[in-house]
Amino acid sequence: MKCLWAIIGLPLCFCDAQESAVPAPAAPPVAEFPDRPVEGQAITTSSSRQFRISGAEPKLRGTIAFLAEDAKTDFLGLSQEKDAWKVPVSIILHGQQGDPIPKRTIVIDLQWGEDGFKMNLHVHLAQGIDHKRLRSAILSSLVYEKSLRTIKPGPLEERLLVRPWLVEGLSEVIEWRRGKSDRRLYQAVFQAGGLYQLVEMLDMSQQQFDEADSAMRAAFRVSAGGLMMALLEQPSGTDAFRSFMGEAAQFGGDMPVLLRKHFPGLNLSQKSLEKWWALQMANQSRNSLTEVMSIQETEIALADALKLRFRDEQGIARDRELGAWQELAALDEGARVFGVRHAEESLVRLSYRCFPSYRNLLVEYQNLLQAIVKPPKKYDIAAKLRELEETRLLMSQRGKRAIDYLDWFEITRARETSGVFDDYMKLKQRLDQGLLQHDDHVSRYLDRAEKIYQR
Repeated sequence: MKCLWAIIGLPLCFCDAQESAVPAPAAPPVAEFPDRPVEGQAITTSSSRQFRISGAEPKLRGTIAFLAEDAKTDFLGLSQEKDAWKVPVSIILHGQQGDPIPKRTIVIDLQWGEDGFKMNLHVHLAQGIDHKRLRSAILSSLVYEKSLRTIKPGPLEERLLVRPWLVEGLSEVIEWRRGKSDRRLYQAVFQAGGLYQLVEMLDMSQQQFDEADSAMRAAFRVSAGGLMMALLEQPSGTDAFRSFMGEAAQFGGDMPVLLRKHFPGLNLSQKSLEKWWALQMANQSRNSLTEVMSIQETEIALADALKLRFRDEQGIARDRELGAWQELAALDEGARVFGVRHAEESLVRLSYRCFPSYRNLLVEYQNLLQAIVKPPKKYDIAAKLRELEETRLLMSQRGKRAIDYLDWFEITRARETSGVFDDYMKLKQRLDQGLLQHDDHVSRYLDRAEKIYQR
């Protein structure tokens, strides 16, 4: 078995690595980091048998095996693809927690021989297991594997490379589909003008991504996720995505060219492509119909909805505050109907997503608007308007006081955050959505045991 160190941009040593146009010779691995499992060392094999984990204790190896298969299931699910892997991946665990921390804790290298390619994923345990980084590395190895299926084993003429936008985009799409991604991040990035140019995002190297601060990495992730989701939504998106992923790691040209090749609907100019991407980001930043607003967000939306519409002398519609209701009441009935229609429709839309305690208020405002159109007897519009404004002020103050109290309680009473409640909410969400099904021996045994207890 021959080793192609740095063939995918990372040398086989836990140190800094610079990207280069062609693979450069790398120093042989140091003794404490062997390039293959030690002879006689225990190995845990994942359920699909693609991942072989060596080093550390059995419990940790089993956990990583489940994590690898979970990432693989999500990856295959994006393109609705069956598992047809050809290149095995060895996850080799080095050191133990508390060891001196190397500059790189996860390194990938590639080997080849008569039986084909083999990929090694070296993980140093000095800081324990960073599940997020390990999952990203596993996704990277799966992208590399798709390209290696079509390549004859042997020295590669060009280095394989998976750019950060591809891995971060895949991770974000998976999180979005699981309901774990935050729409507000898309909204913030979109309102800030994108922060990244499309070509800048596609060309960013791993080193540049690692050197960025947490805010810019978060913006990069949602930007890449927005692009990836938009690709999947294209006509024949899953088939095109499948073929694109098979070529992404070995393509050495400009990424927009490859995107246009596999997604013909993107056969646009560079400027038009960026506008299309911005439009997709705007779609992701929109509130879903069932997403409940906070008190502050409801107040802002309600103030925007409560506008009366007048026509000026030229017949152009002008919006006025609700306090101008007396001017509208002095007009004919047709003008009054036109004047309140926009506000009524806005209140209906807001009722789906407003803070729950505001729903009765919205009904009261609907009644008030109808009273402006057809004033009933014994209905004081001015008094009702003052009453509703006072109620809204009281609700806002109580909401702010509740938030302040919770902040005070956490600061003064809570000595540490256990994370128990967060774990409970995550478990509840998974139960609501349906647990991920695994087709392995342990899962099948638990399913049978559950049926027995149910009987």
